[in-house]
Amino acid sequence: MKRVDATHNVLKDLRGLQVVVLHPRDQDGDELGAQLQRIGCQFETYWPDLDVLPVGTDLVLMAVRPETLSQRYPWMGRLTSPPVIPVVAFENPITIAAVLQLDAYATIASPVRSAGLMTAIAVTLHQSKARRHRERHIERLEQKAAHQRVIQQATQIVMAKRGVPEADAYQLLRSQAMTQRESIESLASGIVKAQATLNL
Repeated sequence: MKRVDATHNVLKDLRGLQVVVLHPRDQDGDELGAQLQRIGCQFETYWPDLDVLPVGTDLVLMAVRPETLSQRYPWMGRLTSPPVIPVVAFENPITIAAVLQLDAYATIASPVRSAGLMTAIAVTLHQSKARRHRERHIERLEQKAAHQRVIQQATQIVMAKRGVPEADAYQLLRSQAMTQRESIESLASGIVKAQATLNL
């Protein structure tokens, strides 16, 4: 039941998507536009230059052609970049390398058919969302580890200054943080910075 609900939510999210179609205005481009309209997506078409993405772009459909292989798009490859679905006309080492560089979760074969686009979009959005969730989780873990290191450093400083064991030094930090109504991480950071200044 949970998987059915998740699928329903993904399909519901497709309607109203802001899509950029980086594709020539040819038969494939027209077919992509027609399918996006049927799904309910909002889209704009560009070719081949696009230095800045429109605000709110959720997804990019990109024709993998010599024109795009030689282009450098400044918005691509950032953590905040929307996912890209390549539209591929040929399978050769250069094209495969380009698709891998785009870090794509799905592709659309050219000539574009009436089936396949919705699945490619759904899979791409689902995988992209899961990836960003993992990245945020890793970032939080890294921040937590960094805070723990600072607290440990501050605890060592308090131990040396007061001549108390580690548990007591940590308790002093906690009590002081509560008294000053700030986080123990912030207090510890201040102590470490002050110590570093004194050691200059």
